[in-house]
Amino acid sequence: MAIDEKDVRQRAEETALPGVGLVKGLGVTLKHLLRRSVTQQYPEVRPDLPARTRGVIALKQENCTVCYKCSRECPDWCIYIDAHKETHPPASGGKARSVKVLDRFAIDYALCMYCGICVEVCPFDALFWSPEFEYAEYDIHELLHEKEKLDEWTYTVLPPPPLEVGAEPPAEEATPAAAPAAGAPAAAPPPSPTAAPPASQAPAPAEGPNVEPAPAMAPAAPAGPEVAAAPPPAEGATGHKEVSLDQETFDRVLAELLEKGTARRVAEGQARRAAMIAARKKAAEGS
Repeated sequence: MAIDEKDVRQRAEETALPGVGLVKGLGVTLKHLLRRSVTQQYPEVRPDLPARTRGVIALKQENCTVCYKCSRECPDWCIYIDAHKETHPPASGGKARSVKVLDRFAIDYALCMYCGICVEVCPFDALFWSPEFEYAEYDIHELLHEKEKLDEWTYTVLPPPPLEVGAEPPAEEATPAAAPAAGAPAAAPPPSPTAAPPASQAPAPAEGPNVEPAPAMAPAAPAGPEVAAAPPPAEGATGHKEVSLDQETFDRVLAELLEKGTARRVAEGQARRAAMIAARKKAAEGS
């Protein structure tokens, strides 16, 4: 059967009119010629990248606990972390606590292969994918970015996309804790061993004419020394002063990007980044 089909195809090709293939090729060319061009005129038109685009890796310093897990799991060894330990006195008695303080967090993007392992293994959500891609340099040594630059990229991280229609919600949302039935009394908390029993559960006085009533029991005093309120953290304890966005810079950059045709969510991320940089500069000049 295969031989017969081959013979039929050869005979059809021999009897075909000359120039049919050329006409078919010109037809395909004409079909694409009349279509609308889909090429984006970059940089005049900014691309609307999805939220999970692997552009650069951004660092949120407040979430980093210096566990070194990202640098150990990196197959290219392009993450450099330096830290030191500080002993903080306890707020109300007890033992002093040792805390790691991040001194340096750098990523060499000349070595990074964008596998995303560091983002996946981070147990405290300190690393995120940012769709930022305009960080080319003329010198390869300038592709080593420190934590200040990585922290600026956190303002360009886009929110995760919504779930698709028909997708199953996460496990914690799919199986919520069972709520008590309507009208059912709420479960009482377990009684404390040092707390006095309520009046309704107090032992009844013994019957008899000569038995005096027992005096009311005073509430038990809390065991141990009184807990003092924690003092407010000193300025600079977190490593940098918290600043708010520069609203004037945010509105100006957002309006400029929207006029260029940038997608709104991308424009808001870039405007937020520019506003935060301007606010930090003003705070540094004011101090």
